Amino acid sequence: MTLRIGILGAARIAPAACIRPARATERVEVVAVAAREPARARAFAARHGIPVVHDSYRELLEDPGIDAVYNPLPNGLHGVWTLRAVDAGKHVLCEKPFTANAGEARAVAARVEAQDRVVMEAFHYRYHPMMLRALDIVASGELGMVERVETALCFPLPKPRDIRYRADLAGGATMDVGCYAVHQWRALAGREPTVVGASAKSMSPGVDRAMTATLRADGGITGSVDCSMLSSHVLRLRARVVGSEGRMSLVNLVGPQAYNRTSVVVGRSRRVEHAERTPTYTFQMRAFRDAVESGAPFPTTARDAVATMEVVDAVYRVAGMAPREPTAAS
Repeated sequence: MTLRIGILGAARIAPAACIRPARATERVEVVAVAAREPARARAFAARHGIPVVHDSYRELLEDPGIDAVYNPLPNGLHGVWTLRAVDAGKHVLCEKPFTANAGEARAVAARVEAQDRVVMEAFHYRYHPMMLRALDIVASGELGMVERVETALCFPLPKPRDIRYRADLAGGATMDVGCYAVHQWRALAGREPTVVGASAKSMSPGVDRAMTATLRADGGITGSVDCSMLSSHVLRLRARVVGSEGRMSLVNLVGPQAYNRTSVVVGRSRRVEHAERTPTYTFQMRAFRDAVESGAPFPTTARDAVATMEVVDAVYRVAGMAPREPTAAS
């Protein structure tokens, strides 16, 4: 059996996140694409060797030759089109963030959990051996009791007209890169945090270009998340776990295929580890296929997405900004 995937939208992320990983994964094939502009979909299909082009998202969802959908649409459209795909009987690999806000995430999760389709949020880093090794180190007790977790994901996007800065599409730094930092914090701490402080820098009214938040969780764990798409922190791709017995620093969890480093210090002992450089997206695609084929468990579920979006919403509120709203979809 081959898992046949259709792509909703000719998004820039689709080749790296779906098309190339599908080619690298046995029993997976991208067979169709649809875009708001059919001509754009045709050009995208020709460029990437996709055999079928549909004139609309709805037409793609109605295609019986498609088993699953990759949803890389703008943030504000993730929830509605994930639900429409599930209602059409398709499995879904949905780009992060899962929805525009926590309320929408809870509604989507409730629908997803009432049926038998696989719906995976595309936090691809979570499937890579680098992150799996980091979680093993924390769980082993080598660092002692976790006391502090810090995560940061900052990169430059000096394009004010980019859709990631559009309020009507649920844009903003916390939605785009901050959700990674929040998700990493939750995974490494092993706890659900409370947001005790947050400060935003705005690109336009209601849209953040940078955000810093202070977190606290049960067990006395403290920490922070830092994200930006335009700030003095040009490039920061780091996570740090401080325990009662040692500390661990991680460089580039989201793109370890380019470069990665894990440093562990316990007492006078220090070591550096490097994970394999197979793309994160390949591991994610394998996990998606296995979940569809055999029901294999996976961590980035719809319920996990609810917890992430609750923190994202809280960060916005504490920073004095409103959580994002879904985009009206026709």
